[in-house]
Amino acid sequence: MMSRGRIPAILTLVTLLGLTAGCGGAKNDELVIGEYGSLTGNDATFGGSTRDGVELAMAELQESDQGMIGGAKVRVVSEDDRGLPEEAVTVVKKLVNQDRVIAVIGEVASSRSLAAAPVCQENGVPMITPSSTNPKVTQVGDHIFRMCFIDPFQGTVMARFAYENLNLRKVAVLKDVRNEYSVGLAEFFTEAFLKMGGQVVVEQAFSAGDQDFRAQLTSIKAKKPEAIFLPSYYTEAGLIARQARELGITVPLLGGDGWESEQLIEIGGKALNGAYYSNHFAVDNPDPALQSFLQRYKAKFGKEPDAIGGLAYDAARVLFTAMGKLHEQDPQAFSGLLSSKAGTPERREATRKLRDVIATTTGFPGVTGTITLDENRNASKAAVVLAIKDEKKVFSAVVNP
Repeated sequence: MMSRGRIPAILTLVTLLGLTAGCGGAKNDELVIGEYGSLTGNDATFGGSTRDGVELAMAELQESDQGMIGGAKVRVVSEDDRGLPEEAVTVVKKLVNQDRVIAVIGEVASSRSLAAAPVCQENGVPMITPSSTNPKVTQVGDHIFRMCFIDPFQGTVMARFAYENLNLRKVAVLKDVRNEYSVGLAEFFTEAFLKMGGQVVVEQAFSAGDQDFRAQLTSIKAKKPEAIFLPSYYTEAGLIARQARELGITVPLLGGDGWESEQLIEIGGKALNGAYYSNHFAVDNPDPALQSFLQRYKAKFGKEPDAIGGLAYDAARVLFTAMGKLHEQDPQAFSGLLSSKAGTPERREATRKLRDVIATTTGFPGVTGTITLDENRNASKAAVVLAIKDEKKVFSAVVNP
C-alpha cells in the first residue's frame, strides 16, 4: 500500500490544505473539489465522518507532497445538505455552478446521492460516492462512481451469514419505507434468504424519524422469528433494539452498513448485544495499512474512525491519484480543469477525461480494501460482518464477492 496516502511521485505538488465552506469559484491556478454530506440532521455522523476522511487525505497530500497536483493548488469546498435530498440537490448545484468544482465526493445516504447525482451527470462533473450502496446510484450515468460494495452483494452477505453461520431459518424484516437504501437492502436480503431455503415470517415497515416502533415489534413478536433483519440507519437501529428488548424480544438483530456510527451503541446500549451487521472494515483487523490509518485518524481527530470515514478517505485518494495521472498522460486536458468557466466545451472535455481516468481504477490499495471499479463504476471488494458483544463491535466474518 502507498504510505501515508502518497500519490505517484511523478506529480509536481504544492498545496492549499483544508476544507472550506462557502468559498467562491475556482481561480485559474487551483483545482476545486466539492464534498457534501449530512453535517446536521438525523444522521449527522455520516456527514461528519465523510468530511473528516476527506480532510485527512488532504492533510496527507499537504504533508507528503506539499499538496498541489500538477502545479495547481487543491482546495475542497464542503457543504452541509442537512440530511435532506432536496438540499443535496441545492448544494451540489452550488458546487458545480458557483464553486466550479472539477469533481464531487458524496453522499453517504443513497437517497441523497440519487437526488444530487443527476446534477453532476448533466454537467459532466465526476461524482464519487464513498458509501451509497443502492445499485441505482451509479445507474444515473457514466460520471457517477462509488467506493463501496452494493446492496445486492450486502444483502446476500447477511442472508448467507444468517442462514449458514447462525443457522437461522425464520426471520422477520423491519424496513424504513422512506429510505431507498432500506427498501433495496430488505429486498435483496429477502430474495437471497428465500433462495437458500429460509422463510421471512413477517415484514413490517416504519418511516425515518419515527420514535415508537412498539406496534411493529409486537406484530413481529407474535410470529416468533429467530432473528429480525433491520436495514435501517443507526438512529432507528438503536431505538428499535431498546424497544424490542423492552417487549421481551430476545432474538438477534441483523443489519447493514447503515448501522455504522459511533452513536449506534450510545443509542442502543446493551440492547444491541448479540446483534450483527455488515460493514466495510473492522477496527480490530490487524492489517498494517488499516491500523496505520486508524492511528493517523485518531491522532488528528481524537477518536477512532468509522468505516464511513475510511471510505471517504479512499474516495479522496482515488480522485487525487486520477488527477495526477491525467496531468501525466494528457497535460492539455489537465489544463482544461483549471479553466474558471464551468460548462465550456474545454472544461467538459477535461472533466470527461478525468472521468475516464477514474474509471480505470484497478487494484487501488484502500484502507477499506483493494478497490477495483467494474464496468458499472462500482467497487468490487469484500464485506465484513461485525458482532456486538459487551457493547463493543468485534470482527465476526469476512465475505468475498
